[in-house]
Amino acid sequence: MSIFNVLTLLGGLAMFLYGMRIMGDGLQEGSSGTLKNVMEKVTNNPVKALLLGTAITALIQSSTATIVITSGLVGAGIITLRQSLGIVIGANIGTTVTGQIIRLLDIDSSAAGYLQFFKPSTLAPIALIIGIVLIMGASKNNAKVIGEIAIGFGILFVGLLSMTDAVNDLAEMGVFEGLFSKLSDNPIVGYAIGATVAFILQSSSATIGILQAFSSSGQLHFNAIYAVIVGVYLGDCVTTAIVCWIGSKAEPRRVGMFNILFNLCKSALVLAVVTIIRHLGLLDWIWDSVVNSGIIANTNTIFNIACAIVLFPFITGLESLAKKIVKDDPVSENKYKERVDALSPAFFNTPALALKNCYDVLMTMFTLAKTNIDLAIGIMHNYDPAVFKAIQDEEENIDYLADHVGDYLMELSPHLSADNHVQIMDQYYKLVMEFERLGDHAMNIGESARELVVKNIHPSDAAFRELDVLEEVINTILEYTERAFEKRDVAAARMIEPLEQVVDDLVYVMKGNHLSRLRQGMCSVDAGAIYMNALGDIERISDVCSNVGVSVVMRVSAEDHPQAHDYISVLHSGKDEEFNREYNEAHQKYFGMLRANDVKVPEREMTTENAELIAAAAEFN
Repeated sequence: MSIFNVLTLLGGLAMFLYGMRIMGDGLQEGSSGTLKNVMEKVTNNPVKALLLGTAITALIQSSTATIVITSGLVGAGIITLRQSLGIVIGANIGTTVTGQIIRLLDIDSSAAGYLQFFKPSTLAPIALIIGIVLIMGASKNNAKVIGEIAIGFGILFVGLLSMTDAVNDLAEMGVFEGLFSKLSDNPIVGYAIGATVAFILQSSSATIGILQAFSSSGQLHFNAIYAVIVGVYLGDCVTTAIVCWIGSKAEPRRVGMFNILFNLCKSALVLAVVTIIRHLGLLDWIWDSVVNSGIIANTNTIFNIACAIVLFPFITGLESLAKKIVKDDPVSENKYKERVDALSPAFFNTPALALKNCYDVLMTMFTLAKTNIDLAIGIMHNYDPAVFKAIQDEEENIDYLADHVGDYLMELSPHLSADNHVQIMDQYYKLVMEFERLGDHAMNIGESARELVVKNIHPSDAAFRELDVLEEVINTILEYTERAFEKRDVAAARMIEPLEQVVDDLVYVMKGNHLSRLRQGMCSVDAGAIYMNALGDIERISDVCSNVGVSVVMRVSAEDHPQAHDYISVLHSGKDEEFNREYNEAHQKYFGMLRANDVKVPEREMTTENAELIAAAAEFN
């Protein structure tokens, strides 16, 4: 046996595994968002769930990925454990599709002309050419993903061809004859080998593919390899269970445990049935026969489909056993823990799902902050200690969510490669801090309201009338901000900045009015300090909303506005007609409300910066 044959075999194996990884990653990258939407619609019909699991795994070429995604959705509360069971069984069937593709190795030169295009020696260069053209020539991210899938497919077959060439050379030296002949007499050893190799490679498809490549030696017999195939099921599901277990709570762990129990039953069933029908003489026609790639693929598929049919009525019992083995989680004290639990490492290989769960947490943070702002401004008028306590509690929840989603985004970062995913992560990481700041400002306003009561201070009626107008502007800004982030609504995002400038104008005027009231003795110094602090926090809330709006515009219109600073500069230069129009209309509306509330509005009713802005806008128009 030559060392060069061994090197060729190992090199081919490396290319095969790498090609499978690239192809699988590309398929998951391109479809994970769609998969989530489809899997969320799973009904309580287990047959439909089984068909869904089969289809998804056939699409992404990985039962591990399907089951891990499923466990993550269970952990997020999107589907139940019961709904996931059919998907898990279907994933075990769907993973056999890879073997059916690899059986193309059996096509020889005597096949019909059109079949020659499906030979690995033909498919490999075609796939590689398509892949490199798409990766180097296409500008759209989706095309590049398809290119990566094609490259992975081509490398996979190049690795297979290299392995089969090395196997054929080694077969002539009699290397495999003695090895596989011993397995025919000891199925337990074959089972252990299949389980060990699948566990090491973390893929049943890869293990079956290697077995198919070895079949080209002409020295593999059915009686030697059937137990190896069955052993693969256990090795692969143990790897999957470990991934489901990491960083998860009880329900997603039960998904992994159910998969182990199902595959143990499947293994026992196949070994028992094969032994029985072998002794009845029903397998004599194939028992000692040489197997090729197609027979291995068909055997794997038949075993999985037959076991799914036989064991399907018993899934409820396996579910109950999984629940007994994996104990319930301790009762959570935080009502948003389910949101945090959805931030699972199980989604690191499916970034679209990971980012969607981050979005859900961020949306929750914003909703809590928005509610707190409304409550905090409300108790400036009529203080209620119960409301203040509610604001405090939700502020702690905002911080809790911010800590977890921020850490998760950092852990997710190394797993992102697509430009659009990196862009989304950058935006989300910034918004974690922005939404946390919104909560902080709401808390500050609430504390100002409490301080008024504690010190028995009563601001003037004029101050409260001014605050009413400012509250209305802030509520409008928050509504636009919510719509902008929730729906990536650029039109809503662009409405925020003009209103933010009006808030600056209002606060400028209100501070001037307050100083005037102080000089006239209409307001106390203590009341004034608290009122000014509240105005400052409200102004900063509008600043945060401006940052959120700009981040949405940057993400959706990155090509038009590569830098946030440039975008803001254009708006403030007075050369953006839409901004000028919205600013003037909002300015007239809210300053008109001030006048209607008998609030003094001085002739210089805006900041110096905004006075210059309106002058520039008038000149431009």
